[in-house]
Amino acid sequence: MQSPDPGSSDRGAAADPPRPGITATSGSALSQEAAGLLPLVDAAVLEELEDELAGSGLAQRFARDYAAMWDQRCARLAEAVNSRDIESALDAAISLKISSAMVGGVRLAKLAELLETLIRQGEFGQGQVLMERVTQDGGQTVSELQSTYILKNG
Repeated sequence: MQSPDPGSSDRGAAADPPRPGITATSGSALSQEAAGLLPLVDAAVLEELEDELAGSGLAQRFARDYAAMWDQRCARLAEAVNSRDIESALDAAISLKISSAMVGGVRLAKLAELLETLIRQGEFGQGQVLMERVTQDGGQTVSELQSTYILKNG
């Protein structure tokens, strides 16, 4: 029997087998807890996007479109997770992760990343549980984005 080498942890979590006594559920719960410590919206991300786009209004438009598409995006993701459609669920989770990060929704981006991991592992039951948190925090992210950025800059 091979014992794990504590000094070889840079291989990445996906390559390491689960440690005894730690289930995917508890690891996911810890990751969700850590994600909850992140801000809903990081205004600096939007400021940087504005700077990169030379104040052209595209950052504002992107934020408005992101907020307007939230319900549709969330429903698509939930449906894919509930139906255990790996391809559609991955596509929707990755899309949410990237677009949330671009608009400064760091907490939601992290939750989408956790969901992506669960989907890749085939853990759709845990994914359905995580979807409750994604739905709640996503709605809060959109509300904060609207009140702190879209309405102030629109």
